[in-house]
Amino acid sequence: MDNQTGVTEFILLGLSSDPKLQILLFVVFLLIYLMTLFGNLAILTAIRVDPHLHTPMYTLLSYLAVLDVAFSSATVPKMLENFLRERKAISVQSCFAQVFIVTTVCVGEGVLISVMAYDRYVAICHPLHYMVMMNKRICCTLMCGALLIGFLFSLINTIPLITLHFCGPNLVHHFCCEPPQLFKLSCSSTFANHVVILTTGPLVGMGALLLTLASYIRIISAVLRIKSTEGKRKAFSTCTSHLTVVIICYGTVFFRYLRNTTEDFQDQEMLPSVVYLILTPMLNPIIYSFRSQEVKRALFNIVVKKTGQ
Repeated sequence: MDNQTGVTEFILLGLSSDPKLQILLFVVFLLIYLMTLFGNLAILTAIRVDPHLHTPMYTLLSYLAVLDVAFSSATVPKMLENFLRERKAISVQSCFAQVFIVTTVCVGEGVLISVMAYDRYVAICHPLHYMVMMNKRICCTLMCGALLIGFLFSLINTIPLITLHFCGPNLVHHFCCEPPQLFKLSCSSTFANHVVILTTGPLVGMGALLLTLASYIRIISAVLRIKSTEGKRKAFSTCTSHLTVVIICYGTVFFRYLRNTTEDFQDQEMLPSVVYLILTPMLNPIIYSFRSQEVKRALFNIVVKKTGQ
């Protein structure tokens, strides 16, 4: 940290300053966090235990579950702690670390979602070559590539943030550290930071989205050529869970970062952040569990074995 920087910590103002409401919010978000951990760990357990789920699609789903746990754990525990504290402080170093982790996982998850779309494309359009084109080694390579892209993107955006000078005020109008809020507190120019975000953000985000759209265009084209209605229904049913996750993920992120923000919209800015940082990691395992008979069957078998012991 630069010695010219006068601020050693930031104050996260959070979702509310009302003590009674903070207790209620603590209970609500604690339950959400526990559901996130339980849901994603249940998915991981089911995929690991059931041999029928040792397929590329569920391998990628297990990677998504790991990222969801990391995504939620980077922000929620600190937010829960601050609900119970009068002074809601976070050190500058911890703030930057939070930005780095959240950005890495967020971008990595976005790229992984495009990989999952490609997986559905291969399964529907090239079913005979599916296990060759999406074997375990390829899945692992694609996952590592997604994390590498997230890491590099986060590194490129976090380094310029660390070089900024913060000399006061130190009040962050958010429940976690996000670059747009920190830029407002900087005593030095943030022009370079905005340039980096506006160039790298659309490049990675639109790149992943275009890959996802390209996969679904091919999928829809292939499904429409299926003559039987039942065949079309089965083909589309394998994509509905992933498509729901895509809509939630990209919808909230684009709403948050692609619209012009002003001081009057600070409260509204936190709503999409709550959705994609806190609710989405909880919803993903629920969406996949409800839509996948294989996952439900595996979870049921696990519960039966546990209760039968």
